[in-house]
Amino acid sequence: MMGLDYAAVAIPEDDDVRFRDPAWQEHPYFDLLKQNYLLAAQGVVRAFHDINGLDEHTRQKVEFFTRQFVDALAPTNFAATNPEVLRATLESKGENLVRGLQNLCRDSEAEGKLRIMMSDPEAFEVGVNIATTPGAVIYQNEMMQLLQYEPATETVFKRPVLVVPPWINKYYILDLQPKNSFVRWLVEQGHTVFVISWVNPGAGHADKSFEDYLLDGTLAALDAIEQATGERECNAIGYCLGGTLVASTLAYLQARDEQRVNAATYLTTLIDFAEPGELGVFIDEQQIENLEKQMQRDGYLDGKSMSATFNMLRANDLVWSFYVHNYLLGRDPVAFDLLYWNADATRMPANMHSFYLRNMYLNNALREPGGIELAGVPIDISRVAVPAYFLSAEQDHIAPWRATFNGAGLLAGPVRFVLGDSGHIAGVINPPGKKKYGFRTGPETGLADADAWLRGSQRHSGSWWPDWHAWITPYAGERVAQRRPGDGGLKPLEKAPGSYVKVRVE
Repeated sequence: MMGLDYAAVAIPEDDDVRFRDPAWQEHPYFDLLKQNYLLAAQGVVRAFHDINGLDEHTRQKVEFFTRQFVDALAPTNFAATNPEVLRATLESKGENLVRGLQNLCRDSEAEGKLRIMMSDPEAFEVGVNIATTPGAVIYQNEMMQLLQYEPATETVFKRPVLVVPPWINKYYILDLQPKNSFVRWLVEQGHTVFVISWVNPGAGHADKSFEDYLLDGTLAALDAIEQATGERECNAIGYCLGGTLVASTLAYLQARDEQRVNAATYLTTLIDFAEPGELGVFIDEQQIENLEKQMQRDGYLDGKSMSATFNMLRANDLVWSFYVHNYLLGRDPVAFDLLYWNADATRMPANMHSFYLRNMYLNNALREPGGIELAGVPIDISRVAVPAYFLSAEQDHIAPWRATFNGAGLLAGPVRFVLGDSGHIAGVINPPGKKKYGFRTGPETGLADADAWLRGSQRHSGSWWPDWHAWITPYAGERVAQRRPGDGGLKPLEKAPGSYVKVRVE
């Protein structure tokens, strides 16, 4: 407190951005405040960790919610103890707090809940300046629209690519703006690209099950692609829950001795749910029963509830940083395409979500031969021999990379496992021109131990996208004349991005 030189006794983690303001290091009062908080936070978390007599799941829940409490009490979250807020208050004569109160009233909903605005809602419009890769809807049913994109090359690879996004979020995370659109990049590499755009379900979809996403989703898409291109086989890309569906689809096809997918790509995908990370704190019998009661009343899981859960996994980045920015500093949300997408929530059908939570997370039945039956067919993941490319992310809080690694080891075919930098989204949406994040590759055999694989891996700078393209090329077939939407047996129904993706939960 007297300003003398000393060695710090508590230092923030490298990824803790709360204390980046120079005053937290240079001003004795704020430095003391910071270190006191960090020491107290560490002590509280440690005290709860050391409680005797708790089973492991209860211990994880206690630790998780203790961290939520500790994060909420950080000095950065209060006007009187945040140097940046104090400076803004003095410079604006308190106008920042007035604007912040206005923002708080704007974000407070009628039922008394607070929904913090992360991005300028007027900055983007789907199909206008986001999700703009040219294409058309060439097939639709009650569960999805199938988009086919215009070619960008004179010739294309023979085998089309089917992209299966998660229905927890909307597909256009893969088609944000031209500079970071994975879909546009695929087209530019010479692929005929089809993408599933899932329906944003309402109460009328309450009885839709996981197998409906199989029958009217991936299987219907494969049939439609055959009608549109004449190709019986394609290469599939599944993202997150979409990857889990791709694996389930391949196991279903294997059980029926059908070959429809030549090579499969899994982006941050869980197949083995034994170690689901911090999401596991929300999964137990009591919590699922409570959630099922809520879903039985509404017919679906509200998209806002899902978003709130995911935001809690990174509360300092996705809750408290925006709380400070919007309400204490009184600033307007910025125009950020990824955060705009993050706020564009989707619902989950009650029956499907209950099946997913119980069979995947709670019972981890997908990894067991015959543990899950879809459309009357017991499936066995361990019999899937389709060559696979697994892309995981080192800091993924939703699909922890060691868990995805374990799932990759369940497959019977050859697997290339790649570990990207960053998290669940930025680790995937990492275009070659950005040069921000790198990735690791390792041996393609003996996927038995994640840490051993990591020790033997090599790091590469830049995007994983070109690495994937080098891997997929041998499975893509020879080059043929370009294919446009409507050239085959299916005619365009409407322009991309279609109407399903524009349905908002509001």
